[in-house]
Amino acid sequence: MTAASTPVLVAGRRTPIGTAGRGFAGHSVDALAAPVLAAVAARVAPAEVPIDDVVLGNCMGPGGDLARVAALRAGLGVGVPGVTVDRQCGSGLDAVMQAAARVRAGDGRLLVAGGAESASTAPVRSWRDTGARYDRAPFAPPGLPDPDMGPAADRLAAVAGISRTRQDAWAERSHRLALATHRSGGFDAELVAVDGVVRDDRPRRLSLETLARFAPAFVSDPADSSDAAGAGTVTAGNSCGFSDGAAAMAVTTPELARELGLPALRVRAAAVAAGDPALPGLGAAPAAQAALGRAGLAPADLGFVEITEAFAAQLLAVTDALELDEEIVNAEGGAIAIGHPWGASGAVLLVRLAARMLSADDDRPGLAACSIGGGQGIAMIVERVA
Repeated sequence: MTAASTPVLVAGRRTPIGTAGRGFAGHSVDALAAPVLAAVAARVAPAEVPIDDVVLGNCMGPGGDLARVAALRAGLGVGVPGVTVDRQCGSGLDAVMQAAARVRAGDGRLLVAGGAESASTAPVRSWRDTGARYDRAPFAPPGLPDPDMGPAADRLAAVAGISRTRQDAWAERSHRLALATHRSGGFDAELVAVDGVVRDDRPRRLSLETLARFAPAFVSDPADSSDAAGAGTVTAGNSCGFSDGAAAMAVTTPELARELGLPALRVRAAAVAAGDPALPGLGAAPAAQAALGRAGLAPADLGFVEITEAFAAQLLAVTDALELDEEIVNAEGGAIAIGHPWGASGAVLLVRLAARMLSADDDRPGLAACSIGGGQGIAMIVERVA
């Protein structure tokens, strides 16, 4: 066991995020993870410190230990172990949180953590006894609500009073900001090209007029697009897409980060939370409140926020619950524009948070948070290391 230390995050990298069935259609999930692991490992290699473990989040892959397979595929060496984490859409963030806890406890000095998902190659499974096929595991057992995330987002919008107009406006903002970040080169330093794919597939120009023409996605009568009760307000336009991608970073000690000369984010606090499985889109809010409490902070103290935009309705419900300044939330575009590779998305949040925080003249802390199917949430507070 090494000496306990405050964990820091360095060398965050991600693949471009592809829409399922397109640029990464033929890539297995380990084939997406391996180039990112190799890129992160190369950044920390000059320290000549062994990687204690690779921790990767994944929720829809082929099973087995993805982290170990991807580490071997990345050429990290047969002596580098790996473990795979499943907290559904929060898996990538949980992987980093677990790695940070081990550094804090002195059970490791250098870990690589993140997440990967391939919606394109995720298997369709069947129950052995009935032969019934399913494309996701249950979020809750029989007798409790187990809605798919889309219908749950529609219900959350109704419960929280979030209008279709407001959701569409957030979706337009997400695409507009992501396109501007691409044009300015704001994503370039974090991206690892994979087989000639060099940029995110999904961001596009979408006007409010175009978004208003999308039919509600989760109602029996798609011709009814009003905001009337039960009519539905969640559409393909104000939702994320099914996506492929991976993200990772090194989790280490401040001393090793200084030795490497790498800018770093200190992990100040983290938390998980759980609530009503019928309203899973709200889960990030209690997790963020718990993390803020552990850090001794209020939402107004934050300068940077990244929250998974699975649906605009979810994102807005969380920002409302936390009373966040929307200007600091996903300020360079979010998952509606960039994509939501489920098991990787929490790690993507941290890579994006690092890019924003380390390039800004602003020492305020940042928050990354995910809402999770089944009513869970996960959040992490980070701050720049001087």
